[in-house]
Amino acid sequence: MVSLVLAGGGTAGHTSPLIATAEQLEALDPSVQLVAVGTAKGLETTVIPEAGLELALVPAVPLPRQIKPELFTVPFRLGNAVAKARAILKNRRADAVIGFGGYAALPVSLAALTAGIPLLLHEQNALPGITNKIAARRAAFVGTTFPDTPLPGAHLIGLPLRRSIATLDRAAERIPARTALGLPAEGRVVLVSGGSLGARSINQAVADALDSLLAAGVSVLHVLGRKNFSDDHQPIDHDSGAVYRPMAYCDRMDQAYAAADLMLGRSGAGTVQETAAVGLPTIFVPLPHGNGEQARNAEGLVRARGAVLLPDGDCTANRLRELLPELVGSPERLAKMSQAARELVPADAATRLAREALRIAGGES
Repeated sequence: MVSLVLAGGGTAGHTSPLIATAEQLEALDPSVQLVAVGTAKGLETTVIPEAGLELALVPAVPLPRQIKPELFTVPFRLGNAVAKARAILKNRRADAVIGFGGYAALPVSLAALTAGIPLLLHEQNALPGITNKIAARRAAFVGTTFPDTPLPGAHLIGLPLRRSIATLDRAAERIPARTALGLPAEGRVVLVSGGSLGARSINQAVADALDSLLAAGVSVLHVLGRKNFSDDHQPIDHDSGAVYRPMAYCDRMDQAYAAADLMLGRSGAGTVQETAAVGLPTIFVPLPHGNGEQARNAEGLVRARGAVLLPDGDCTANRLRELLPELVGSPERLAKMSQAARELVPADAATRLAREALRIAGGES
């Protein structure tokens, strides 16, 4: 019986591929023993148990990007987190570990390497995170989502997608999805989402443009993020027949993708790969901070004309009043974007990663 530990969390960008890989592991080997490891503050505390996976916790140890007083406490806090991760691996008699990034992945990856347990890594972004930069040279397998990700020994496999996404038929599910989400069966729908944490600049631009969009007959399904959602965000039914449906968080993104004709959102790796896989035309507004990985994530899809890039500074109400009705009013362009997107993304990443994990955990070289 194979025992595997899957580490990652913080945002859906890390938890979704973890859950997708767990689904495939159980499909390939129903006897496999799985435990996910995350932190107490991430999205994983909700979505991992909801997916039917056991969740163990380690302390979160953020690594300051600048010299600050807390930088000097990192070795002690990280050492404590690694010790707790090592105890989990020992208790579970782990045959291998798969790291998906996020705060939990670093201590668990270090615990695996120091204990001699095979480590597999998956990097979601075009530019790798610090955990994978540190651990990749000693990992048994490194899978990447995008080509040219600078990690040693990397294999391009794509992003592990949950079955509900990988097998989604948007056309067939369009009406049921709209009914479930309170959207009109006819007319154009734009899905707005800044990822699991939301995006304030996008949310504000949409709020300022909303009256014009609804008057133009464009319905908006708006996933604001739990931190940005309040009682002020109420459903609207406009005289045009268009509606506004705000949500704090959407746990059925397959329905949201099926209901929409177009998406407006950030370009985290998960969003880029999922929208491409299901053929949902998207306007990407990359996060303007960090190391520029969100812009890099969207590059290939934009180059293939499967998506549009809108810089954060240009994501204004005036621009959205023009751009959204223009795109949803052109079915021919949307169809071409959809086809270009679907042709670009591998759909079997979860299967490939799961097979590698079972092979390595079984002692095969």
